Amino acid sequence: MKFQPDQLEGVNAISRLDADRLWVHQTPFTHSVLVPWHGEVQPWHANSPAELTAAHFEQILTLQPELVIFGSGPKLSFVPPQLYRALIERRIGIETMDTGAACRTYNVLVNEGRKVVGAILLAPAA
Repeated sequence: MKFQPDQLEGVNAISRLDADRLWVHQTPFTHSVLVPWHGEVQPWHANSPAELTAAHFEQILTLQPELVIFGSGPKLSFVPPQLYRALIERRIGIETMDTGAACRTYNVLVNEGRKVVGAILLAPAA
């Protein structure tokens, strides 16, 4: 699915999502990523919610977001709250959605000027 958001200058936007690939602007990614509202997209070393640990969510803290949109894959899948306890303790909001909804929501929030990070799970191509 292709996204065509209005874009703010210097802000990361997710421009496209396929089954095994995500584009931030014109750059494709074939692995899970952290997409901060500005700065470099970072690899997020997990392919499914079952592979996530507390350390995955602690990695997000270095980006200093006010809100995290977690894209859990093609289907909505919640992870235990103890995994993202570090975010809760710092009063950083987290919302879980399937990856398509997470990408759309991320774009809306980033275009509102929010300090948001998209934590997007992508399964590797088969």
